[in-house]
Amino acid sequence: MNQSDTSLIPNRAVAIFSGGMDSFTLLNELVAEGKEVFALSFNYGQRHSKELECARQVCESLNVAHKIIDITAINSLLAGSSLTDDIQVPEGHYEEENMKSTVVPNRNMILLSLAIGYAVSLKAEAVYYGAHGGDHAIYPDCRPAFVEIMSEASKLANYEPVEVRAPYLYETKIEILRRGLALGLDYGQTWTCYNGREKACGKCGSCVERLEAFEMNNAVDPVAYESVCTG
Repeated sequence: MNQSDTSLIPNRAVAIFSGGMDSFTLLNELVAEGKEVFALSFNYGQRHSKELECARQVCESLNVAHKIIDITAINSLLAGSSLTDDIQVPEGHYEEENMKSTVVPNRNMILLSLAIGYAVSLKAEAVYYGAHGGDHAIYPDCRPAFVEIMSEASKLANYEPVEVRAPYLYETKIEILRRGLALGLDYGQTWTCYNGREKACGKCGSCVERLEAFEMNNAVDPVAYESVCTG
């Protein structure tokens, strides 16, 4: 490819779609905006595949092109996270110090790099992911500085000026859920819990934040829980 071959297709986008509620909201909003979306999910050796199955079903129902990429081979390099290692998943709110054990080293840089490569091959104008304000406390790769630098790196690494976009970067999960409820989205199609059992645990950081978002929106979470952490 030469430098003159840099044209991108307007409104074509790659969306990293985990199957959780934030990326679910984002995917639906992109579709509602009329974008041609190519969804990308990753099996990186997380504790369970329930969220990936949710992602598959959602994309099928939306008629969105979807790939699930197996990158479990890199798991041996990413030790130390309770999401990929045999380490107990902590309970409580994301702002608590113990939640740092859920950080997967360099995860978003790895996933975004792959998504950017996919976007270049599709001539998509941007890669979207669901980083939000509530992630800033413990996830460095969800902070504004990282998103800005990653977007610039994408443009430097390729002839095509593919941007990295995180529309919820300054919003909370409460606000993201409010967006989705306004669209009439069914969050029973999503999976957020870090544990992959039949019901959501209701105690891990992801469950606690999700339940808080529903409570603050005066809405009922359609997902079934084993129990609910009350503080």
